Amino acid sequence: MRHAVGEAALALRTGDVPVGAVVLAPDGAVLGRGRNEREATGDPTAHAEVVAIRAAARAVGEWRLSGCTLVVTLEPCTMCAGAIVLARLERVVYGAVDDKAGAAGSLWDVVRDRRLNHRPEVVPGVLAEECGRLLTDFFRGPGREPPSRPGARPDTDFGTRPPVG
Repeated sequence: MRHAVGEAALALRTGDVPVGAVVLAPDGAVLGRGRNEREATGDPTAHAEVVAIRAAARAVGEWRLSGCTLVVTLEPCTMCAGAIVLARLERVVYGAVDDKAGAAGSLWDVVRDRRLNHRPEVVPGVLAEECGRLLTDFFRGPGREPPSRPGARPDTDFGTRPPVG
């Protein structure tokens, strides 16, 4: 998780939300690294998990990442959960819970949906406080405006509580 936290901190340089990810081989070697790059690249799919999965697939020379572990600082969203399933990752380890968009146990549980042909193990809450603090500090920082939608809540509370389920 420390590698993923380091990647998250690098995302701050480009004004991206500080989320970082690494894909580990079965022996623990880092196969791919990623951080949010949506602002840096203008690519809406450039989430840390997708960037890391793409890098790992290039490193192993194929799309199947069987036996590998994705470590990410924030609970994956539905897009990233889909990529995790499709890449056949064996395990997902994440830090902060995302009550607003999480798809690995909090809002949704895409990665463990019994209707899918692959369901990775999920290990939530690793260094959750540290991971959540990076995000909370970013969203409460200078220049951040509160949501304008009536009843919307600010993107400032990234939890350490366990996901539902």
